[in-house]
Amino acid sequence: VQLQASGGGLVQPGGSLRLSCAASGSSLSISDMGWSRQAPGKQREAVASITVSGKSLYVDSVKGRFTISRDNAKSTLYLQMNGLKPEDTAVYYCHFLVAGTTYWGQGTLVTVSS
Repeated sequence: VQLQASGGGLVQPGGSLRLSCAASGSSLSISDMGWSRQAPGKQREAVASITVSGKSLYVDSVKGRFTISRDNAKSTLYLQMNGLKPEDTAVYYCHFLVAGTTYWGQGTLVTVSS
């Protein structure tokens, strides 16, 4: 299973970005999906997750600003990020749980700066 994340970039405070993460592989049976991030000099933290039935969870710092969603038919995960703040600057990683194993994407850099 390979995950390809995209959508990162440079955005001004208050702006928006949409991250995508597509999985490739045969006969995928994906359960939970999620996004984590790692800011410079900090540990990686979980940002949001979503179950196969669509139940989502968010870290407190992004609640009301970020929305996680998934397209099961396309094996693709999304993260809509609105109201971005400088403290959201980080490398964002997607991760999928497939048959008991967690797979990680390569990361996409989000920089929030004026």
